[in-house]
Amino acid sequence: MKEVKLTIDKDEVAVPENFTILQAAAQTGVKIPTLCHFWGMSAANACRICLVEVEGGRTLLPACSYPVSAGMKVKTQTERVLKARRMVMDLILSDHPLDCMTCEKTGNCRLQDLAYEMGMTGSRLKGEQHHYPIDLSNPFIVRDYNKCVLCERCLRACDEIQGIRAIDYAHRGFNTRVTVPFHRGLKESDCVFCGQCVQVCPVGALTEKKALGMGRIWETQKVRTTCPYCGVGCQLWLHVRDGRITKVTAVDGAAPNDGRLCVKGRFGYDFIYSPERLRTPLIRENGKFREASWDEALNLVVTKFKEIISQHGPDAIAGVSSSRSINEDSYQMQKLFRSVIGTNNIDNCART
Repeated sequence: MKEVKLTIDKDEVAVPENFTILQAAAQTGVKIPTLCHFWGMSAANACRICLVEVEGGRTLLPACSYPVSAGMKVKTQTERVLKARRMVMDLILSDHPLDCMTCEKTGNCRLQDLAYEMGMTGSRLKGEQHHYPIDLSNPFIVRDYNKCVLCERCLRACDEIQGIRAIDYAHRGFNTRVTVPFHRGLKESDCVFCGQCVQVCPVGALTEKKALGMGRIWETQKVRTTCPYCGVGCQLWLHVRDGRITKVTAVDGAAPNDGRLCVKGRFGYDFIYSPERLRTPLIRENGKFREASWDEALNLVVTKFKEIISQHGPDAIAGVSSSRSINEDSYQMQKLFRSVIGTNNIDNCART
């Protein structure tokens, strides 16, 4: 693609002609603050934190959506730019609860980070504030409209990434908020509870219900693993505190899911703590199960297989591989049935 040359804070850079100012700045290592922007989604122009000055322009421009052009001279740290960004932050903070000490997103909040970078502890503006009740009706997601900054990240994630569009804006002006049709609640909408909206929310407006009070971001260790629910192989971050999973998030940019998860992968992790989970092999005797060692259980299976083969032949046995197993395990399973038992009666639970 054709490249254009422009100047960003006195440094000349060449970038593809379809780049935005924000993309060009990122490529050169120049940091422009953003709140509504999320890589991989369309620009929303919602927060205006990324305002920059272009030489010869009359107004400040949003870097996240404004395209580059040949010879453009961009300034990201002028007094005019910094003053405008602080005014934008003033407006946002004027209607935002400053309960950072008890907020679940503390330490992982983009708005908190920006306020810290700008040295702001509150807003100079006084006016009407929202006092919406916190929505705890959903089994997976806590919605606090008071903390919503109307960045549109959740809307774009639901529409552009998931293709569901279960949520949208309602009302206008100061009363604008994100909701579902007719304010019915997520359970009565087209929501599939993938939690992508929670993943991209930059503030505490959307949080994982099961993670409430389970630990701050700095108290947990992130462990990367593969989702066990199907054969896709989605990559997960397990947030672990004191040996217990507190929540699950997707790994942005990792194949094959690229930051996406389904409801099972994101919220179905606590099955491992179920008291009904089998932890040892069980053998049925006299109509009841008793616990057994792995050696005893496997020896029993081998004995039964040999009896069946001797009486009815190897094709009387069939095997179904689990998609929760890794590919290597499935390969070994089919080798066992074909080479050792002598049958091609094998299948996989994901085939249907």
